[in-house]
Amino acid sequence: MPFAVPGTLAAPGKGHGKSRLYVLDGLRLVAALMVLAYHYITLRDGWGNDPHAISPTLYHLSQFGWLGVEVFFLISGFVICMSTWGRSLGDFVKSRVSRLYPAYWVGVLLTAAVLTIWPHVRSADNLETVLTNLTMLQQGVGVSDLDDVYWSLFIELKFYLLFALVVYRGVTYRRCVLFCGLWTVAGVVALKANSNFLSVWAIAPYSPYFIAGIAFYLMHRFKPTLLLWAIVAVEFLLAQHYVRGRLIMNVGAKASMAHGWPARVGVILAFAVMAAIALGVFDKVQWRWLVTAGSLTYPLYLLHMYIGFTLIDVLRKHVPAPVLLLAIVAFMLLLSYAVHRLVERPLGKWLRDGIQKGLQEMRRNSKSQAASESDTGRRDPEGPSNVVVDKCRVGTQRPSQ
Repeated sequence: MPFAVPGTLAAPGKGHGKSRLYVLDGLRLVAALMVLAYHYITLRDGWGNDPHAISPTLYHLSQFGWLGVEVFFLISGFVICMSTWGRSLGDFVKSRVSRLYPAYWVGVLLTAAVLTIWPHVRSADNLETVLTNLTMLQQGVGVSDLDDVYWSLFIELKFYLLFALVVYRGVTYRRCVLFCGLWTVAGVVALKANSNFLSVWAIAPYSPYFIAGIAFYLMHRFKPTLLLWAIVAVEFLLAQHYVRGRLIMNVGAKASMAHGWPARVGVILAFAVMAAIALGVFDKVQWRWLVTAGSLTYPLYLLHMYIGFTLIDVLRKHVPAPVLLLAIVAFMLLLSYAVHRLVERPLGKWLRDGIQKGLQEMRRNSKSQAASESDTGRRDPEGPSNVVVDKCRVGTQRPSQ
């Protein structure tokens, strides 16, 4: 997910051994703060009017903070490919479920509570909406997101399901490249195929970031090649193609007045930073505090939007806007840290252990069933055939004299 946790990274042939890419943790937090700035500084929700008066310069810069989601998708392609190398499909499922759901459940319940108690900015709809949102599958069954930021989680889930096909077969260099090629073709064809099914799974406006992230990881794990650079180049150009549409989606009517070049420059910078990571430029960055910073990213993303809007609405008449903005950002960081320490860690471990036991039980019973069916298969041919033979013998015996 944009929220995948970078683990250890083996880089065969490069002499790196196993090392953690701390810079990815820092980049994830930067991406989260970009999204937070876009919501808090650019949108009217909570402020009651256009908040550009806080700072015109900051307002215009924050208009492009939505690019943080694109950065998340780039990181996700890199990290998911990295973390699944040499692992089974069961390990992949266990890691994703235990990573995604604990903080998400807290985010849904806290947001629902706040919107129920203070429905000034938005209401929590109804109990059905809240319960369905707890599955993270609400978009698939036509239920609205309780918080607008959840839209990207469904995109992530689609990526996980698609890449699970590679994990099932075993993650290799060749299969990753083939996956990148097929998904790219699907994204291009979906535009002309007039197929809702293909469009849903191709997710063309966002797939270039995931695919480029995978290619960048292959560069880091092995070495840069013309083939990998070609994949990145194609995905970069496709990403630039969708920038205008993303700008309209996020800025709305203001898109006609907004310059598109800052968004294009933002995409260039995102690809440039990931290329530097892939080439090992940041391998010597070993700041351990970045691990803590990165751990705040997912809870911060889930909690900040409508809880923050509600706090702004309640306090904006009592606290100067710049002070209120900084205070809410600080509060959200503290709340995110609390969720990480008190919920994500213990509940994530409980889920991992529970899923692991469930997978072991499934494998054990599957082996027992297969062995039982195999034994039955070996015995059955003898049983029925002997019966038939005996019947034949009875039918052809000469009557006794």
